[in-house]
Amino acid sequence: MNKDTPWWDRDRHADRRPFLIARGHIKAAIRAWFEAQRFVEVETGCLQLSPGNEAHLSAFKTELIAPDLTRETLYLHTSPEFAAKKLLAAGEERIFTFAPVFRNRERGALHAPEFTMLEWYRAHAPYEDVMADAAALLKLAAETVDNRFVSYRGVTANPRTEPERLTVAQAFSRYAGIDLPASLPDGPFAGGKDRDRLAAMAETAGITPHSDDTWSDIFAKVLTALVEPKLGNGRATLLYEYPAVEAALAQACPHDARVAERFELYCCGVELANGGGELTDPIQQRKRLEAEMVKREWRYGERYPLDEAFLAALAHMPPASGCALGFDRLVMLATGATRIEQVIWTPLGGLPR
Repeated sequence: MNKDTPWWDRDRHADRRPFLIARGHIKAAIRAWFEAQRFVEVETGCLQLSPGNEAHLSAFKTELIAPDLTRETLYLHTSPEFAAKKLLAAGEERIFTFAPVFRNRERGALHAPEFTMLEWYRAHAPYEDVMADAAALLKLAAETVDNRFVSYRGVTANPRTEPERLTVAQAFSRYAGIDLPASLPDGPFAGGKDRDRLAAMAETAGITPHSDDTWSDIFAKVLTALVEPKLGNGRATLLYEYPAVEAALAQACPHDARVAERFELYCCGVELANGGGELTDPIQQRKRLEAEMVKREWRYGERYPLDEAFLAALAHMPPASGCALGFDRLVMLATGATRIEQVIWTPLGGLPR
């Protein structure tokens, strides 16, 4: 017997409808919040020459057929970031978008192949400004549906209190007993002694790396298993200063080039937002994206093309900070939904019983 029910089943829709109505109220409140600060709402195209170049983000590929029947490979974007930064280069200074985005290989309680990304940028602003924005939007979402506390899988937080701020190094030390700075790599690749140091510390913490795990693989395993479940408990957490090798699109921190101006917002152990100070050096950006595609080819046997127009636009882009927030996850936490399909109007496929 099929355990999935169509989303358009009247009883299932009736169960989901309060979440969906709340979604609309939260979106309207967020739109008004941005407009009050003189942001311009933009719409970025989903079809792109490059879907993005992060090693572990998998895209949907399609084909553009011209009237003369010539064919060109295109992708559904995994993020509106490249297009949004082109708009900054064009002269826009404060922009936001509710963008449909598409990611393959991702499905679960917190993941959908198609979902909505709320992304915004501030030109000539430090990344601390968008960190504050992300915290404010979490608070706004909870206030809009009149929830004082939010919870997910037994973890509860008050989204109206000021988030705690932890560097990644502090979080690894506190929750995994790992001295992360002792293994931080200096360049885009992490191997040799850097990888082995982190592997040894991870094993002591109870994480057994595989022999072919890279530094980044080990970092991700520790973060997922030992650190993330502890974040956003009682109040939200802003986790910042990610290793530069884990921040291909963010600029390095002035005080230590091994870490970057990248942050993530967590609440109830759920990652809600990812942002930072944007890298605007096209030469350095090319090197980082190429390094990401080397990693992807090694891991998945494929790579995506670079967006040459994006790299050209960086030379004209002002200093800026930006953030991407998973809008569906935000609605989930604010409303008490337990699965992402509950807050998407027309989810792909059926709904689990």
